[in-house]
Amino acid sequence: MIRIAVVVGSTRPGRRGAGVARWVEEAAGRHAAVASGEAAVEVVDIAEYGLPLLDEPFPAKFGDYRHPHTVRWAETIRSFDGFVFVVPEYNHSVPAALKNAIDYLYAEWCDKAAGIVGYGVDGGIRAAEHLRLILAETKVAVVRTQVALSMFTDIVVTDPTDLGVVSPGEHRQMALTTMLDEVVEWSRALRPLREPAGTPYGGGDLTRPVPA
Repeated sequence: MIRIAVVVGSTRPGRRGAGVARWVEEAAGRHAAVASGEAAVEVVDIAEYGLPLLDEPFPAKFGDYRHPHTVRWAETIRSFDGFVFVVPEYNHSVPAALKNAIDYLYAEWCDKAAGIVGYGVDGGIRAAEHLRLILAETKVAVVRTQVALSMFTDIVVTDPTDLGVVSPGEHRQMALTTMLDEVVEWSRALRPLREPAGTPYGGGDLTRPVPA
């Protein structure tokens, strides 16, 4: 089975990303690959992992994780074959929390596929483009099709603090379906590179006791 994580890329109080992630999860549940049991989709919210600003003493490529929060995060990401990143645009780029979460790991991201669902005033386009470059450095293959949700037409809000109602048009639904097709296909195609596991740095020794 192909396991796909829908990664909520913002931790800001009052964020709209959780609602967008639910829309992605619900739509994915109707996808043919999920309905047939070939794939499974699960929301992964980085806000639930309590990751401080990167505090590991060794570069992520060595996989020598020293902190419990890093080990927990690594175990979660390791368990997936592909990702859908839900990302808003903050000041022309991705939220710092998402960049930080990516920087914590290396081998756990490698040779997996990803799609991007951006949202914002301009659909999160610039954040999505920056995210493609970041993920390329962790050997994540980002599919061509992406979804861009506009705060004017796809998320109904009454004021700046309103969480809003995610209600994308049919063309957005079609784009999401195509993107999911690609993520599942690429995740399957990349599987020989992930199995058997074993990169030069091993992706972290998750059996080693973690110092207090």
